[in-house]
Amino acid sequence: MEQSLKNYDAFKGEDFFRASGNLIGAGSCGGKAKGLAYAHAALQGSGLETKICFPDLSVVLSTEIFSDYIDGMGLSDLYEDDDWSRVRQRVMRAPLLPACRAELESILDRFDAIGSPPLAVRSSSLLEDSVALAFAGKYETCFSPNCGKREDRIVALDECVRKVFSSLFNPSARAYREKHGKNHRDEAIAVIIQSLSGKSHGNCFYPELAGTLFSRVFRRPNPRIKKEDGLMRLCFGLGTRTVDRCAARIFYLTNPSLRPAGNQPEQVAEASQESFDYIDLDACSFMTGDLSMFSNFLQKEHKNFSAYVQMYADNILYSTLADPEEPARPLFSFPELHIREKGLFDLSKDLLRRLEDVSGIPVDVEFAYETSPEKSFKLLQMRPLTSYVEMNRVELPDTPDEKIIFQGDRMVSNGLMENVSHLVYVNAETYKDQWDPSGAARAIGEINRALDGKKYILAGPGRWGSRNPALGVPVLYAQICNCGCLVEISVPELNFSPELSFGTHFFLDMDSDGTLYLPVFSRQKRNKFNTAWLDSALFKTGEHPSVRVYEGNFSVYLDGEIESGIITAR
Repeated sequence: MEQSLKNYDAFKGEDFFRASGNLIGAGSCGGKAKGLAYAHAALQGSGLETKICFPDLSVVLSTEIFSDYIDGMGLSDLYEDDDWSRVRQRVMRAPLLPACRAELESILDRFDAIGSPPLAVRSSSLLEDSVALAFAGKYETCFSPNCGKREDRIVALDECVRKVFSSLFNPSARAYREKHGKNHRDEAIAVIIQSLSGKSHGNCFYPELAGTLFSRVFRRPNPRIKKEDGLMRLCFGLGTRTVDRCAARIFYLTNPSLRPAGNQPEQVAEASQESFDYIDLDACSFMTGDLSMFSNFLQKEHKNFSAYVQMYADNILYSTLADPEEPARPLFSFPELHIREKGLFDLSKDLLRRLEDVSGIPVDVEFAYETSPEKSFKLLQMRPLTSYVEMNRVELPDTPDEKIIFQGDRMVSNGLMENVSHLVYVNAETYKDQWDPSGAARAIGEINRALDGKKYILAGPGRWGSRNPALGVPVLYAQICNCGCLVEISVPELNFSPELSFGTHFFLDMDSDGTLYLPVFSRQKRNKFNTAWLDSALFKTGEHPSVRVYEGNFSVYLDGEIESGIITAR
C-alpha cells in the first residue's frame, strides 16, 4: 500500500481493506475503518509491528451497502424524520437486501474458519473519527455472541448491522451534525465486523484488560502532568466501561501512581470499577457481572488478580490475601498493575509516540490486553484526537462569598464565560425523591431546546450522562448540546460524585464543542456548593420537579494554573 502517511485526511483506508479482500462494495470504508488501516500502515517498519497485534479478522461493509439499503427499502425520507422511535422501528422492520444478506452468509463463513469468535459490529461513518470531529459514541457498536445455530447467528449479525445503520438517525447524532454545520444527507455509514478480542473463561468470553490511550492530556488534574505525557483509561473485561461514564482506572503514563480522584481509600473506592462486561457463551448474550459474585472465579482464572483487585472495608484498602474483620467489598482498583505490567505502559508510550510522530496529530487508541499465557496487545481502533484549545490564563476576580454559587479545585482548565443569562440546576434530593431519571433528562432536553443559540450553565448531582441513573442524570448529547459550562456536584449522603473521566466519549464531546467543566466536591476545602443561594434565589421549575431554571447574570472563571474555578451571580 503505497501512500503518504503525513496527511491523515488524504489517506485512503479502502486500499488496505480492498487489498486483503475485506471490503464489501465500492463505497467508502468510513472514518473508523480508515483509522485502523492507518495504524497498520504506520507501524510497518517501526519495530512495533511485531509487538502490536490487530483483530484476527476485520471485514468492512462500505457506505455503498448502506446507501443501497436506504434507497432500496424506500427509507431516504428518514434523513428529515426526527421521530427517533419511529425511525428506529422502520429500519428494524426493513430487511437487508438479498445481496447484502448473501454477503453476511459469506462473511460468517470466514469467521467460522477462524473458530467462530464473538463479533463486534461497529459504525464507521463518513464524518466519524475525522481530524476535526470525533462523533465519539454517536453511532452504534453491537456485540454478536456468534453462538448457537447457524440461522440464529445470521439473524443476530443481520440485526446488528441494521442497528448500526439506524444509529445514523439518532437524536444525538443529528444534534452533533447540526451543531457543527453538517448536512444530514452528507453522512453515510460503513460497518466494520470484527472478531471480538478476548478469551473464553468457562462460559464467559472477555479480554483480560481493555482500554483507551490518548497521546495528549488536555484536561489535567494537576499542573505536574504535562499535556504530551499521555494517558490510559483501563478496565477489566470488555472495553465498554472505558468509553462510557462508568468507573475505570486512569493512569497518567509518566506518573501512573497518581489518581485524579485522590489516593485516600474512600476516594479510591468511589472511583473504582465493581462490575465488568462479558459475553455469556451459554446464554449467547452480552452480560454484566458483579465482581463480588465473580471474585472466586476470577481469582482462579487470572494469576494477576491481586494486581487488579483490592478489598475495601471500614475506610481501609486491603490486599486480596488479607482477612478484614469487617465485611469487605472487592474493587478493580489496579493497585500494582503499573509495577507488574510495566511492559504494557512502556509499549503504550512507544505506540502513541510512533502514531503521533507519523501522523503529526494527537491520537486516540482503543486496545485489548492479555497477560497470559503470553503477553498480547491488540490495537482495535485508532483515531485523531479532536483538538482541545485551552484559553489563556483566566484570573479569578475578587467576589463576595455569597455571590459564589459553585467553586471547585480539580480538573480545572483555563476558561471564561461572562454574562450568561441562564443557570439550570438539578436538585439532588428531589431527583431521588421524585424518581424518574428519564423524565428529568427529558425536562433538561426541553430547556436545552428552548435555549438554542444561547450558552447556559448546567449543574447537577454526580455524573452527567451516566448510564446508571443512580449516579447522575442519564442525559444524552442531544439533551445538553447547547450547554456552555457543565458542573458536576458531589452529594456524599446520596452517593453522588463527579467522575473525573477524561477519555470517555462524554468528555471528548466537551472538548470538541469547547464546553467548560467544573467538578465540585461538597464539604472539601477549596470547593463550594452554595445551597443557600440556590434555595433563596427565584427560579422556575422545569417539567420535572427537580429541574430548576434561574435567570440572571452569571459568569464562569476557570484558572487552570492554580487549579481553581468559580461560578458567580451578579
